[in-house]
Amino acid sequence: MNDLSDMVEPIPFGSKRVIDGVERVFYHGYWVKTYQAPADTLTAKKRLIEALTRRLFNHVEHGINIPGSRLEEARSAFKAETDPARRRVKGAMLAGALFNRGADIFTKLVELQACGVEIASDNPLLRECGHCLLEALELGKTVMHRSGEEGIDELWGEPFKAFSIPVEAFYESRYIKIAQTMRDIDAIADALCATFCARPQFPGIDRLIRDFADSAKIKTETLRTDPDIFEVWTSFAVAGERLQDYQVSAPPRATEQQLQQTEQGRQLLAQAHLLISDITRARVPMPKSTAEFVERCEAFRAACTHPVSNRLAC
Repeated sequence: MNDLSDMVEPIPFGSKRVIDGVERVFYHGYWVKTYQAPADTLTAKKRLIEALTRRLFNHVEHGINIPGSRLEEARSAFKAETDPARRRVKGAMLAGALFNRGADIFTKLVELQACGVEIASDNPLLRECGHCLLEALELGKTVMHRSGEEGIDELWGEPFKAFSIPVEAFYESRYIKIAQTMRDIDAIADALCATFCARPQFPGIDRLIRDFADSAKIKTETLRTDPDIFEVWTSFAVAGERLQDYQVSAPPRATEQQLQQTEQGRQLLAQAHLLISDITRARVPMPKSTAEFVERCEAFRAACTHPVSNRLAC
C-alpha cells in the first residue's frame, strides 16, 4: 500500500496503524502488513532458520546446497582453487555447507533443550553456529540469484540475523525489506508505464502493468501461512499471466524499424515479468537488477525519440 498522500506531516518510520481492519507498519512510503511474532525461544528461532534455509536455496544458483557434514571437503576444495571463476563457485558451495552446518547445530541444540537440557547463551555450540552463519554471509555475497542477474546477499544475512537478535526485532527488519521490495516493484512498473502506456502499439497495457505490480506487492507482504494466501497467490499468478500473454500489435504496413521496436517492446515486457516475479518470490529488493531494467527502458525511449540515428521508428 502506498503512503497516505493527504497527510501533511511526514510519517515516522515504524509507525503502526490499523487500516481496513489490518495492522500495518510504515517504512519507505509503504504501509506493510504486520504479523504477531512468536515467543523469543530457541524453538521459534529454529523454525525461522529452517524456513529461511529453504527460502535461500530456493532462490540462489543451483548446486550449492552442500550438506553441513561435508563442510571440511568444501573448505579444502575452495582453498585449493586458484581460477577466479571456479573459486567463486566453490566459495558458493562452501557458503552452502557453512549455512547447513549452522542450521544443523541449531536444530540439535533445540532437540536437546526439548529433552530438558539447559542451553546457556554462551554455549560453545551456539557460538559455533553463529560463526558458521556469519562466514556463510561473507561468502554468500558473491552467490548469484537463479536468474543470474545479481547476488541477493539479503537472503544470506537473514538466518544470522534471526539467530542473533530477538524474534520480534527480526520481524521488524523483514517489514523494512518488504517495503524496499515494494519500492523496486513500483520502480519497474513506473518505468514500464513511462515507456509504453502512451504508445498506440500498447493499448490497455497500463491496467495490466498496474494490476501485476499491485498484486505483486500484496504477495510480497503476505506469509504463506496467511489464510488469504489462496486469493493473494491466485491474483498474482493470473495478473502475471495476463501481462505475459499481452499481444503487442505492430502498426499496419509497419516498416522494418517499427517491427524491430515492437519486438524490443515484447522483450522488455517479458523481462519485467520475470524480474518482478523473482523479486516478489524472494521477498527482498534486487536494486542492481531494478536499476539496470529502468536504464534499459530509458534507452528504449531515447532510441524512439531519435529514430533516424538509432534506426528505430517508434
